[in-house]
Amino acid sequence: MKNARVYILVIAVIVILLPVARAQEKPPLRLVIAGLVHGHVSGFLRAAQGRTDVQIVGMFEPEAALLKSYGDKYKIPEASRSTDLAALVDRVHPDAIASFTNTQDHPAIVEAAARKHIHVMMEKPLAVSNADAQRIRRAADAGRIQVLVNYETTWYPSHGAMWTLLKERKAAGEIRKMVALDGHNGPKAINVQPEFLDWLSDPVRNGAGALFDFGCYGANLMTWMMDNQPPLAVTAITQQFQPTVYPRVDDEATILLEYPHAQGIIQASWNWPFGRKDFEVYGDHGLAIATGGAGLRVALPNEPEHAVTPDPRAPDERDSISHLIAVVRGTRKPNALSSLENNLVATEILEAARTSARTHARVTLGPSR
Repeated sequence: MKNARVYILVIAVIVILLPVARAQEKPPLRLVIAGLVHGHVSGFLRAAQGRTDVQIVGMFEPEAALLKSYGDKYKIPEASRSTDLAALVDRVHPDAIASFTNTQDHPAIVEAAARKHIHVMMEKPLAVSNADAQRIRRAADAGRIQVLVNYETTWYPSHGAMWTLLKERKAAGEIRKMVALDGHNGPKAINVQPEFLDWLSDPVRNGAGALFDFGCYGANLMTWMMDNQPPLAVTAITQQFQPTVYPRVDDEATILLEYPHAQGIIQASWNWPFGRKDFEVYGDHGLAIATGGAGLRVALPNEPEHAVTPDPRAPDERDSISHLIAVVRGTRKPNALSSLENNLVATEILEAARTSARTHARVTLGPSR
């Protein structure tokens, strides 16, 4: 009899709490894909369609043939496809927009989203110029929206562990030098989509070549390590090692950043025999070298250089979709690497580097800008 009463009590509790639990369940994030010319869109669509916490409710692309190709491949209903972003947003009422346009089109996407108070995440980099970056900032402020910039390197456990070691624990002392090495053997060589290659090799729509495509990673990471402080000056050189393949843009770039008490070296390439996204940081008495997602080597006083296994990232820091959901739901702000504040500075660095490479001169920023 006692067991029967316990059983009845358990059932009653379940009956009472089940509706509460269901009420607390949040519906999937309603997401519109804006633009299909950025090659990262395929991986994003596959990841999104494999989740239950996000729903692709619309797809925008001005090029009708490209829209049909992606819409058919990813089974997006025709009623949810459009060559008119404003009309699509009015029809499907998304919670957020994920942009996969060329970089030059980022301001237009943000402005369209801001008019409807819809948050935006875009693929790196933020903009092709400071003027476009400020257009984005003004639109975001006016619409009271968050603008996130997605870099693959943001979600590396190695970078999270590096921040903890160098910035929170200050285990290596003051940072003195940073080296970012980002590149591969070129978009043509790795067979990116034709529409992707078309704008990557266009200095107007991409901003430059490897200088912007891969230089942005180092600008983003170094701005992060310097707490969003811009460098005092930027010096850069660019070259064309494959002028017949990329006749209008650089394919090799080196950028030097001067900070009050540190230096940064950004190496960006479309000529390397293999891909890499490495980041080295040297302090007064220690170093940390991240070699990809989970690769990390550390050397500290009384600790010879050794490999470290980074802790997993927090659930809302493990990937761009999880982070976007958390930001849109209001449970957190954009992290430092994704933030508009960081990427405004990163754009300043890239524009200064482009100017320096063209003029063969050191370009000052920081307090004197």
